[in-house]
Amino acid sequence: MSNILVAILAYLIDKIFGEFKFTRHPIILIGEVIAKFEDLWYKDSVYRGFLLVIFTLCIVSLATFILKLLTFSNILLTSFFASMFLAHNMLYEAVSEILSSNDKKKSISMLVSRDTAQMNDSDIYKASIETYAENLSDGVIAPLFYLAIFGLEGIIIYKTINTMDSMVGYKNKKYENYGKVAAILDDLVNYIPSRITAVLIMLVFQTKKIFSFYKDGSKHDSPNAGHPITAMAISLGVKLGGDTSYFGKLKHKASFGSGRDTIKDSDLKKALSVKEKIDLTILISLALLYFMIG
Repeated sequence: MSNILVAILAYLIDKIFGEFKFTRHPIILIGEVIAKFEDLWYKDSVYRGFLLVIFTLCIVSLATFILKLLTFSNILLTSFFASMFLAHNMLYEAVSEILSSNDKKKSISMLVSRDTAQMNDSDIYKASIETYAENLSDGVIAPLFYLAIFGLEGIIIYKTINTMDSMVGYKNKKYENYGKVAAILDDLVNYIPSRITAVLIMLVFQTKKIFSFYKDGSKHDSPNAGHPITAMAISLGVKLGGDTSYFGKLKHKASFGSGRDTIKDSDLKKALSVKEKIDLTILISLALLYFMIG
């Protein structure tokens, strides 16, 4: 019950204050642990990647244990620290900047790993919408899900797994083996939250056939990312996904949704316009759950 109250307060803190500038973000610190292990003990093997996961989770778990001792189980302090692992405001602001940017290619390159040099405006808006949909799961719903169930430990461990995947979970020569365990673990912990996110998107857009995202969503290389992306595509009436260039190589990807191919700035605006509805839906759902359990 207290976990759900912490989730409500943490979400409100993130909504009101966004990212705190007066301290180093804990995700940066976690990233430094991951990078340090790689600098010292990287090897092109699944086993060494497994050791990375164990090492990082042990270090972060110890730090979380100390943090919990320092908070004395104070709900407000716990909520403050938990809010630092939520990122709806930051995500919204980062994607919104694409609309007003004078150099959209440079702006989108800060958000995606795909090649941006040859992108036209439609490609940029498509990538922006996909980024918002996918990270709505990774940066908002999934951490909140694990916070509500497991408390502060849940949200921190989840974001640690997610950060490892974002740093080493690539299918390229360097990380194909080394990042395999981190990638599989990330797939597992995102399985339920990604589908909750897709349902949430369909609900806030009042889209009919609420589970229709599943058919195209399951075509994605990731068992999870395709579902919120497809839900957004269906809700906007556009087609997302498709062939994309990464590191100079064209990757053939499935398409999501059956709408028009050309993506406009109005589509990105519409995707972002439901932020307040999403916030309200999440807060009401958590409040109802809190009172039902209480």
